[in-house]
Amino acid sequence: MYEYNTKIRVRYAEADPMNVVYYGNYAQYFEVARVESLRNLGISYKEIEEMGIILPVVELNIKYLRPAKYDDLLTIKTVIKELPIDHKIQFDQEVYNEEGKLLTIGVVKLYFMDKALSKRATMPELLMQKLSPFFS
Repeated sequence: MYEYNTKIRVRYAEADPMNVVYYGNYAQYFEVARVESLRNLGISYKEIEEMGIILPVVELNIKYLRPAKYDDLLTIKTVIKELPIDHKIQFDQEVYNEEGKLLTIGVVKLYFMDKALSKRATMPELLMQKLSPFFS
């Protein structure tokens, strides 16, 4: 299992007049955390795209438990529970506030796609090398 935590501070523009984070912003928070979790492994989305692979989101599920508010420092925990063996990868994500309270749960599924052919592809070998040690 691979796990990485990303910190994000809620900006003014992400909150409504009640200082509560607008629900649609969580998809962006999850994206930032996914990108940073891969960067922590030593591979970037940009490098994956340069290999001819794109990663479209095919499913996003979010459960809102408590609100995040303007200026909160959030921790987004990103977990890959299973080593991808085919064309898909799943990120389980949780958002916590500074007090450690769980605010939001998300599950994001993406496909590895060959950019030139617009067809499903397998995970790039370099990413497999980076992830494999966490799944022994």
